[in-house]
Order: sequence, then structure tokens, then C-alpha cells
Amino acid sequence: MSKRQKFILTSAILSLGMFFVQEIDINFRYLVIFILSGLGIGLTFWSLAEALSGISWLTTVILPTLFTAGVGYFYFLLPQNLLARIVISILYAVGIYALLLTENIFSVAAIRTIQLFRAAQAVGFILTLFTFFLITDTIFSLGLNFYDNFFLVFLFSFPLFIQGLWSINLENHLSKKIIVYGLFLALAVAQIAVVLSFWPLTITIRAVGVTTLAYVLLGLIQAEFQERLFKQTIWEYSGIGLIILVILIFTTSWGG
Repeated sequence: MSKRQKFILTSAILSLGMFFVQEIDINFRYLVIFILSGLGIGLTFWSLAEALSGISWLTTVILPTLFTAGVGYFYFLLPQNLLARIVISILYAVGIYALLLTENIFSVAAIRTIQLFRAAQAVGFILTLFTFFLITDTIFSLGLNFYDNFFLVFLFSFPLFIQGLWSINLENHLSKKIIVYGLFLALAVAQIAVVLSFWPLTITIRAVGVTTLAYVLLGLIQAEFQERLFKQTIWEYSGIGLIILVILIFTTSWGG
């Protein structure tokens, strides 16, 4: 079986699992999504095994696994009808297939130069942010205490930042620099999650706020890793952050 056929089969299996999640009793859905995410790890290993080596055995499964968990848990917040199930399952299938292609490019580029590397970085960056939004929106929707929000946001954001930073230079190991920066970024977004826990905003706007900070910080640090952290780059990312901050202020229910 070719690698592309494995990607298609993996996407089909996981998307069918995502489709039938809504058939599961509500009391067991969180467990089923956890199991489905674990299945995603196994299928990702199976699909990419030929090209994996060194630390890529770990880093290449982080985003597909958390993307599966993010879509699955966010799925609970959507209308439970057939149309929604079909749309979400199709979008998930496209997303997980794109991720498998992206991680395959990363695993190959770690060994030799490949032309699609920059395109894979862009796709990985976008899907990392999308995963951030899905999971943070789910966390805020649970109505937890601020310290629970801090812990959960830190717990999932740390591995996401690690894979995002690793994907820049594709080292055969996790350097101290990647781990330190990953911890710093995870702590930063977790602290913002705490602040937004007290800010009178809608759940979706809170998730957008955390995701925007992740976008700004990860984008800047990736540029620094590429030795392309110029003033223009800083202003571009900071400008986006400032725009979202203004939106947060004007969408706040100050009278509530």
C-alpha cells in the first residue's frame, strides 16, 4: 500500500469515527473522543513509519492527535443533526489528510531538502492555530475555575508550541532552546486564559483572544528561529494583536 493510500485510509477511518461519535451516549462521548485520538496516534505512526526517525516519532503525531481531540470536543457544542455531522466529518477528513501530508513533508525534509517544505510550514501553522481555537473554545465552554483553565490551556498548548517550533529547523532532537521557548509560550497563553476567565466576554471571543496571542507569539518566535525577526515582522504581528485587543474591548459587556 502506497503512502498516499495509507493517508486516505487513515482519514476515512478517523472521519467515520468522528461521524458516529454523536451516536454515543453523552456520558461516554469524552471517553470515546479520547480513544479516537489515541487511534489517531496509531494510524499516524502506521502512515508515516517509513520516513520517521529520531524525535520525529514524537513531534509528527502531536498536531494530528490534538486536532482530532479539538474537533471531537468542539463537536459537542454544535447542533446534533445529520447535516452538521456530515459537514464536520468532511471538514475533519480534509484537515487530517492535509496534516498527514504536512507531517510527511516534515519527516522527509528532516532527512533531505524538499521543495514543499515552506508550504507545509504554512499549513502546519494555520492548523495549529485552528486547533488552539477549537480546544480553548471547548475549555471555556466548560465553565471551569480560572486555575483549571490555566492548567488545561497550558497542558495542550505546550506540545502544540513544541511541534510548531520544531517544524522550523527539523532537528533530530528537542533542543533546550525549543523546550524553554515552548514553556514560555505555554505559560504566556495560559496566563491570558486566566485573565480572560474574569473578562466579561462570550466564550468564542475568549477563545479568539487566546488564539490571537498564540498567533503573535508563535509567529514571532518562529521568525526568530529562522533569523528573520525584522522590525516589519514585529509590527505586522503586533498590529494583528492590537486589532484583536480593540475588538475584545468593544465586545466586552461592561455593564454586565
